[in-house]
Amino acid sequence: MIETLYGEICARKEKPQEGSYTNYLFSQGLDKILKKVGEEATEVIIAAKNNQSELISETSDLIYHMLVLLVEQDVSLDEIKIELMKREGKLSKTKERKQIDDL
Repeated sequence: MIETLYGEICARKEKPQEGSYTNYLFSQGLDKILKKVGEEATEVIIAAKNNQSELISETSDLIYHMLVLLVEQDVSLDEIKIELMKREGKLSKTKERKQIDDL
């Protein structure tokens, strides 16, 4: 499903369609896309404190906007998969991580 959505977003960037929200984001540029990603990330956090249906909806919005960002920045899903595969099976020690309060 994510691959299909990513492909549709790529297609919209290559062949804009009038009235398309995706094309609106591309026409507004990187700053607008980043603002939307930030807004949606915040909404996911708030939704997680409220209810599951809201969390599902907001997570879907965040994934969509993240995919728009990846397309805008010419980052392929394969590049993301490769990065995730590099991390697979690696142990991360909590003492090597910054404390949440220090972020």
